[in-house]
Amino acid sequence: MNKEEKTKYIDDLTAELANKNIFYLTDTAGLDVETINQLRQRCFRNNIEMRVVKNSLFKKALQRIENKNYADLYDLLKGPTSVLFSEVGNSPAKLILDFRKKSDKPLLKGAYVNESVFVGEASLKTLSELRSKDELIGEIIGLLQSPAKNVISGLKSGGGKLAGIIKTLSTRAKA
Repeated sequence: MNKEEKTKYIDDLTAELANKNIFYLTDTAGLDVETINQLRQRCFRNNIEMRVVKNSLFKKALQRIENKNYADLYDLLKGPTSVLFSEVGNSPAKLILDFRKKSDKPLLKGAYVNESVFVGEASLKTLSELRSKDELIGEIIGLLQSPAKNVISGLKSGGGKLAGIIKTLSTRAKA
């Protein structure tokens, strides 16, 4: 790769990173071609973009991004690195955990999820349990609807009781 190609590669990575709030750094070294292809297929099915990067060029792209602090990730850029880009914070972690049922890799080096940095394998379980934006919105809507449903239910049941009492009193008055 000549200097011009490297500059274009860094520019492309910088543009992509500026628009992404979620990416995982993984180690896929030692996986054979068939296993890597299976991992790529699973990534594609889960709307995750997998890219093998050159550490030094990736670091330069990270350093070009303003208003985001990637400093904790710089030390993780050693050895073979694959980057998983996603729109959903927990999706790559779930994919990694599921894929490792059949293979010992990929290993999580670190992740950047919505302004938060996670480092090391110990973070994988935490990352897999993160809720997506849609899940959080659904949960909030459910919580907001619950009190309203209880009030409506109480009014409906109370209204039935009130009508029953009025009917009973009116039949007594006639008798």
